[in-house]
Amino acid sequence: MPLPSILGVFGHPDDECLLAGGVLAQHAAAGASTAVVTATWAPDSHRAGELANALAILGAGEPRMLGFADARIPDSAPGRPQLCDAPIDEVVRLIVGHVRTMRPEILITHDAYGQLTGHPDHARTHQATVLAFHAAGLEHLHLEAGAPWQPKALYTATHPHAGVGELGPLLAQVGKKTLSVPDELVTATVDVSGQLDEKWAAILAHRSEAARQRSLPGILARLPTEVRESIIGAEHYIRLCAQPSKRPARAHHLT
Repeated sequence: MPLPSILGVFGHPDDECLLAGGVLAQHAAAGASTAVVTATWAPDSHRAGELANALAILGAGEPRMLGFADARIPDSAPGRPQLCDAPIDEVVRLIVGHVRTMRPEILITHDAYGQLTGHPDHARTHQATVLAFHAAGLEHLHLEAGAPWQPKALYTATHPHAGVGELGPLLAQVGKKTLSVPDELVTATVDVSGQLDEKWAAILAHRSEAARQRSLPGILARLPTEVRESIIGAEHYIRLCAQPSKRPARAHHLT
């Protein structure tokens, strides 16, 4: 069976490889179309160049940047509003445009917590992508964004309680919290050990983040290889939505 096409929608450059780099590389290697939308940082910033290098490694095409400012770095997109201050409908419209242009079978984004550390840009990206997933298939919404297209499923990248492992203590050492979900909520855990080389190279392509002490790429870069690979060798997802049911509307109960 061919693997489905994927569009990832993430808050910042480097989120794509940290959260879904293995899956993106896996699908691209199998011939599936893959792409990434990044909500923050200007297309002419240094992080845009790093993102381009990372996406090339993962086989995910060119950067697709919405160009909003990072909530914690206002000058990441001079003259543009911070993502969390932008009207949600505007963010949704931009994402819908990318969905309708690429026409992916699967969308991937952050979970509702905004990943382990609860970054506000991650949470906002989750909210906008969930809305865009539904809006993209509705012909009377965002007419200017192109013909309707409904992806088959939306997956949110997450961490189960049992899957946090050594990440929790490592994040605590730099003053960051850990927000994980009950194990039973995770509907897919993907073994990406076969894509570790590509995933790690893509993470390192974000050089400015890998050089920082408190960023996740920086934390991972200081770890022994076996510890790092145990952390990034699996990716966890919650399947939130699927295409509308084809069953008749009349029913005795919800299923």
